[in-house]
Amino acid sequence: MSITIEYLWKDRRRRLGLPLSFTRYRLSEDRLFVSEGFLNIKDDEVLLYRVRDIDTRRSLWQRIFGVGTVTVMSSDKTMPNLVLKNIKDPVFVKELIHRQVEEMKVKRRVRFGEIMTTNADDDDDADDMDDDV
Repeated sequence: MSITIEYLWKDRRRRLGLPLSFTRYRLSEDRLFVSEGFLNIKDDEVLLYRVRDIDTRRSLWQRIFGVGTVTVMSSDKTMPNLVLKNIKDPVFVKELIHRQVEEMKVKRRVRFGEIMTTNADDDDDADDMDDDV
């Protein structure tokens, strides 16, 4: 039996702006995948509801070649930092991941626990907590 996963986004790590690498990145509805290697392949994934923060960086050379790096920080024990290096259109990818993360957190109802761990001095967090109860 074969399971087919529908991907919302796919890319490869790029060299000089070209996808000349054996590192592949894929985003599904609920997970972010990294596959590395040619003969020996290593596959990793991060569940999107565990994502804590997303960071985008673009050096001068990356901007010249139209790529950038997106770092996904999560509460995953085996992969707390997932780095998507030299991908095309990193700002778009960051926003796509962000939307999927928010959707998965709502589906899994993890919003309330996250709010409880934030600083109570922030008025916005107190308003959000009232909405979730």
